[in-house]
Amino acid sequence: MNKVYDTPATALDGLLFDGMTIMSGGFGLSGNPESLIPEIRKSGVRDLTVVSNNAGADGFGLWMLLESRQIAKMVSSYVGDNKLFEQQYLSGELQLELTPQGTLAERIRAGGAGIPAFYTKTGAGTVVAKDKPVEVFDGEEYIRETWLRADLAIVKAWRADPSGNLMFRKTARNFNPVMATAGKVTVAEVEEIVAPGDFDADCIHTPGIYVDRIVRSTINEKRIEKLMTRAREHE
Repeated sequence: MNKVYDTPATALDGLLFDGMTIMSGGFGLSGNPESLIPEIRKSGVRDLTVVSNNAGADGFGLWMLLESRQIAKMVSSYVGDNKLFEQQYLSGELQLELTPQGTLAERIRAGGAGIPAFYTKTGAGTVVAKDKPVEVFDGEEYIRETWLRADLAIVKAWRADPSGNLMFRKTARNFNPVMATAGKVTVAEVEEIVAPGDFDADCIHTPGIYVDRIVRSTINEKRIEKLMTRAREHE
């Protein structure tokens, strides 16, 4: 089945509704579905719960949905480098479920694998454990974490074939592969669409069975989040 759509807008057609949960791939500025996010903003859908490692950075990525006040709750592991995210949380305008980064990744993976809950030592004895069941294994306390699933997962990949098999490039292979498995519907924006059979099967990071729609990305800024330089040494 050909899953390729002509534009980011048509790839999201019929999928968006108020109060939905969206998973959005990316880590910092790497691997953000930067062509799909503006279309979600244009749709005007509101009261969103968004699961993402962070909420983009000032003026980029999910920041756009924060700025338009379309997000009611974030499930994230990192607030830094996004002043708007920080301001909305501290003012009480935005709900935040702050989750340790590894735990966030595992909760998403568990959602895709059909595992409702698991135990981890991360966060035991801290505010992270508040209101969560605690059990002792080998004399150590572990807290129970629950899976994360979404109505829609939006991810960004490097290459796809018409069946939805995806390849990610370098750091963009962050939260994107696990999120692709945990959405009721997964839409992937990709830089390149190749012919069927062009992929070596061993190079496929996400099998097409997890991907419902594909669209060629229209925005590929690839910003540098923190540019670090040093003076050139002269002989």
